[in-house]
Amino acid sequence: MCVSRRASGSRESLHAAARRGISGTIVAMPTETPADLLTPDVRSFLTASPPRYATIATVNPDGSPHQIVIWFLVHGDEIVVNSRRGRRWPSNLRREGRANLCVYEAEDAVTLECVVEREYDGEDAQADIAESAHRYDTPEVAEREIQRYRTEPRLSFVLRPTGVHVHGNPR
Repeated sequence: MCVSRRASGSRESLHAAARRGISGTIVAMPTETPADLLTPDVRSFLTASPPRYATIATVNPDGSPHQIVIWFLVHGDEIVVNSRRGRRWPSNLRREGRANLCVYEAEDAVTLECVVEREYDGEDAQADIAESAHRYDTPEVAEREIQRYRTEPRLSFVLRPTGVHVHGNPR
């Protein structure tokens, strides 16, 4: 089943499509918050162990798409992504203020439509990349990589989900 929810529209379609068990695009009430969008199953899928990678999609200055595989963190109802300064996707994210993240395993997937809530650098960004390294790498590799990351200017973005598209049965 393929189900989508956005922070605007009609909740009626969600229930109708779920009853029919068919693919479809579902939209939710305008008052829906990121907490409503990140259902327990979606949250469980995003925070699974071992961790899943995300593909972030941004828009280049010429309008063409740019996609790259990244690490991500779920902090409350927000998604945190981190990069070394100077890469293309953070530049696109700063300019456009929006991105899509797709997290998948086999035939199950969650795509998040997101807007940038805030960005920061310095020690807080270093803490994010260290947390990510510990999540995605073994302890030994994480410690070695964190030493390297400390020599790089890092930038973190906090993304607020505005829509969720679910395919299959992610849990």
